[in-house]
Amino acid sequence: MKIKKNPRILVVTPEITYLPNGMGNMANTLRAKAGGLADVSASLVAALFKRGADIHVALPHYRKIFNIDVGKLLSSELRVYTTLLPGSRIHLAEDRAFYYRDQIYSNYHAESIRHALAFQREVINNIIPAVNPDLIHCNDWMTGLIPAFARRLGIPCLFTVHNIHTHHLTLAEIEDRGIDAAEFWENLYFERPPHNYEESRSCNGVDLLTTGIFASHFINTVSPTFLSEVVDGMHNFIPEACRNEIRGKFHSGCAFGILNAPDASFNPSTDKCLEAKFTPETLINGKNRNKLALQHVIGLDEDQAAPLLLWPSRLDPLQKGCQLLAEIMYRVISEYWTDNLQIAIIANGDYQHVFREIVEHHGFNHRVAVCDFNDELSHLGFAASDFTLMPSLFEPCGLPQMACQYYGSLPIAHDTGGLHDTVEDFNFDAGTGNGFLFKHYDSNGLWWAIEQAMKFYRLPRDEREIHQARIMREAAERFNHDVTARAYIDIYENMLHRPLVAKL
Repeated sequence: MKIKKNPRILVVTPEITYLPNGMGNMANTLRAKAGGLADVSASLVAALFKRGADIHVALPHYRKIFNIDVGKLLSSELRVYTTLLPGSRIHLAEDRAFYYRDQIYSNYHAESIRHALAFQREVINNIIPAVNPDLIHCNDWMTGLIPAFARRLGIPCLFTVHNIHTHHLTLAEIEDRGIDAAEFWENLYFERPPHNYEESRSCNGVDLLTTGIFASHFINTVSPTFLSEVVDGMHNFIPEACRNEIRGKFHSGCAFGILNAPDASFNPSTDKCLEAKFTPETLINGKNRNKLALQHVIGLDEDQAAPLLLWPSRLDPLQKGCQLLAEIMYRVISEYWTDNLQIAIIANGDYQHVFREIVEHHGFNHRVAVCDFNDELSHLGFAASDFTLMPSLFEPCGLPQMACQYYGSLPIAHDTGGLHDTVEDFNFDAGTGNGFLFKHYDSNGLWWAIEQAMKFYRLPRDEREIHQARIMREAAERFNHDVTARAYIDIYENMLHRPLVAKL
């Protein structure tokens, strides 16, 4: 058998931030982002394409999100738009379910299932046969059936677990959506062991996420520590079926943890959202100007010497730990009243009303601001803040604790998952570390970490600047898309047993 010098890779993803020029028709317009998965997909595809790899992408055809009005295209434009030209590497899954959507994911269970099945139907029935890949990379439960189909064809498959979330469907429901699961039903993961195809077709649910893990050849989570936590039995929200399959892959040497990286737009030297751009060499002036700008916009006392804490994540008490901050907010503001300590909460969630009530009750209106999430305001918040709060109960990866370091804002975080992998306790004697971790998940633990942060803030300004500049430089080197892409490429090469492209 002749071995290809440049194996063909198909990345299957429901979202992507951008596609490189030269990949295919209208690559510049195909942007669909809901979270970190879009950034990882884009950076990986771009890195491989730049190196000359034979990389292809399958994603839903979100006409509305892509701002494509087919009805207004001229006939010549329509022919170019709808034709898969030679050399095109972008493969759009066609279904009316995608055409008129204004967001990638739905809050409705039935709608989410319908979209996921439509996407997988097109990938299985049309895109994989057209591309004929040597390796397939799938992402999350929305692509969970594809590894089972790939295994049936003998195609190596990597499955990335971004979030522990799944749905269950019967074979009958899957087949009713145009996917001939009878071809690969033995590679699916059922709620109970199946006796045969007919017996299980209508009454034995298929677990989509666990199927992706079970059927794939290799898997990865989005941080090494979260993978270890799952294998070690932590986090009781993880279904045992999913946990056991991850354990099996881990103990077989087929599971890895790869950190995501923040979007490239988080760069204080180029960020268009800032009042003043800055670098590690100009951080004092830059942060002072951005702090005054943020304080003015959100109604805090305008004081560039005030220590400013940023809350950047959604206000979810089940994961993000916002209740811990609520329990100690009065204590924190009161303890550091003469320092004029301030808190900027730039996040959505039902827990907003709890913070607003605390602010109103204690008259903290000029010390604490509670704002709806806004991307531009969030960027300004990183640049303005001295510390970023991330007291999550669990965190598969987390991005704010990395992004904030680009701007010289030190994370205050719970020691878990991706936070453990990206935050090291500041050592006052050695002058090392990049943030403040607390191990015991309660409000006293968070209080202790804030105390450590304020101890850092009270260092001489020049000494603080040296450490902040160091942290900015180290973050830029450690947390970037090239590093993430290189880790995925290493797995690909391991699966293919050869280099992906020459001189990679």
